[in-house]
Amino acid sequence: MTKVGLKAGARKKRRLYFLLTSITVLGLAVLLVLSALEDSIRLFYDPTEIVEKNIGPGQDFRLGGLVEEESFESRETAGILINHFTVTDGNESVAVTYEGLLPDLFREGQGIVAEGSMNEDGIFVASEVFAKHDETYMPKEVIDSLKKRGEWQRRTAETQQKDNAL
Repeated sequence: MTKVGLKAGARKKRRLYFLLTSITVLGLAVLLVLSALEDSIRLFYDPTEIVEKNIGPGQDFRLGGLVEEESFESRETAGILINHFTVTDGNESVAVTYEGLLPDLFREGQGIVAEGSMNEDGIFVASEVFAKHDETYMPKEVIDSLKKRGEWQRRTAETQQKDNAL
């Protein structure tokens, strides 16, 4: 082999090592970013996960679940509408407070997702509340969470009666 052929082979090896090193470094960077964002990627936490993860005050996240029956209370203080209710997944419950008008479709027993953070008293202070948009819709993540805990019933007796009346 000639001297030029040896240099060409060495350059190819260097390129190959550079390429493999670059791919390895890029893979490690992606892995580090994904592991750092693991909890942030999640769309919402249900009440049981909030208790299990011991989420502290001031950390923004989304809370999802059902509005507990007979837990809703609304009052006006100094011209501001303050709403208090409890969100449950059937296993754990979290008290929620929200200042402002709730969505028209908000009611007890319905699925919601709320954005906000926990305060020092363990109450979720919502900055925004999303209610389901029709009789049959509930966010997939809320359904999956409720099914996992054995609390999901796809059709209530009331819905079945409405269907039978038609």
